[in-house]
Amino acid sequence: MTRVDLLAPILACVALATASLAQGAPMAEHAERGRAAGIDVVTYRTAVHDVVDIVGYLPAGDALAGTGNPAVPTLLGMMLDHGTRAQDQFTIARELEEVGAEVGFSVGVQSLQFEAKCLTRDLQLVLSILAAELRTPALQPAEFAKVKLQLTGMLENQRRSTDARAREALRRALFPPGHPNRPATLDELLAGTRSATLKDLQAFHAKFYGPEHMTIVLVGDVTQEVATAGIASNFSGWSGGQDFLRTAPEAYPPAAATVTVPLPEKTSVSVLLGETTGMVYRDPDSLALRLGTVIAGRGFTGRLMANVRDKQGLTYDIGAVVSDDSLVDGLWYVDASFSPKLLERGLAATRSTLQTWWQDGVTDRELADTKQGLIGGYYVGLATNQGLARAIVTTLQRGLDLSWLDQYPQLLRAVTRDQVNAAIRRHVDLSKLTLVEAGTVPAAATEPSP
Repeated sequence: MTRVDLLAPILACVALATASLAQGAPMAEHAERGRAAGIDVVTYRTAVHDVVDIVGYLPAGDALAGTGNPAVPTLLGMMLDHGTRAQDQFTIARELEEVGAEVGFSVGVQSLQFEAKCLTRDLQLVLSILAAELRTPALQPAEFAKVKLQLTGMLENQRRSTDARAREALRRALFPPGHPNRPATLDELLAGTRSATLKDLQAFHAKFYGPEHMTIVLVGDVTQEVATAGIASNFSGWSGGQDFLRTAPEAYPPAAATVTVPLPEKTSVSVLLGETTGMVYRDPDSLALRLGTVIAGRGFTGRLMANVRDKQGLTYDIGAVVSDDSLVDGLWYVDASFSPKLLERGLAATRSTLQTWWQDGVTDRELADTKQGLIGGYYVGLATNQGLARAIVTTLQRGLDLSWLDQYPQLLRAVTRDQVNAAIRRHVDLSKLTLVEAGTVPAAATEPSP
């Protein structure tokens, strides 16, 4: 299948999405923003009738644990849908099921994220449940014991996962203590899960949960007036909360290194090859580096997949990405999986492909096709209420104005080939990549890099 064949369905969706957006005002003008009960509230009314999607966040992710128990933020997030002081979890679940609504929580590096979906007529019910779960979680001992068992099982599985162990090792090799992107080890998380108490969760909740720096985005059949009134009535009287970790210690100086995580009897070796970028998303070189990285290794049209997988047959999956840079400096890395017997050949092919990409740069045709694909994917993502809400949340978390939603396609189109190649050479140093190998690594592959 050619690149044109792959892009055809995307471009068709682009045309539809672009036509839909063109019928109204620019997104930034269409969105309404204000505050209610101390919370940043954004609404965006769409043509989807009778349905509202809610996406929000507050700074209460894993990195906020600091030097305390690293498992507490995730444990608390898992406890939020296990009942409130006024209602048990079964009553809440029944109320949501009766109206076909959903509410869910997840914990990331710096954020507690929540998402909900409901009919417009049931918005006040869902906001009341969301507010109660965030403000007054029951934190019952019996439910806490169950959640601790669940998290312990998840972490035990991750300890046996080559992918999870590689991710842990790379970030700990690149970021120093105190940096939000440096995770606790899985062993530390397991120990923290077993030792955590309800008092730990209550203390974290009291310190980090609150309306300050909290954002709620509502997209669909909803007005700003209705949204702010509902949020004000359910969240009023709540106070507190902390900001994100926006400053961080400098990443370790780049230096070639090899980190091996031995895991016996694995059929594949998870490989990460990366370094820090020294950039956050809104930095001037960010889009150029991302465009170049997509050309190097996103999907079937990326160079790494075309060469290492399709041409040489050395792996099932390989790609490159820039990540973890919304609030603090992030990282650039290649992610691959190789059979132990093919590891050395796979690494050699990967490095060779990267060297050509870095030395010769990207082509005009690659850049034009990549811009089309990214713009197409962007518009397709905005075609649903949930996708649009997530895009708004991501934009705000990155410290960008909502006008960026409209500017993004134009910003992509404006990036030149020279800018992409300059960004690649400025932020990627192939001689100083950290290599992580997790799995059943052949003895010859465990020697440190020269």
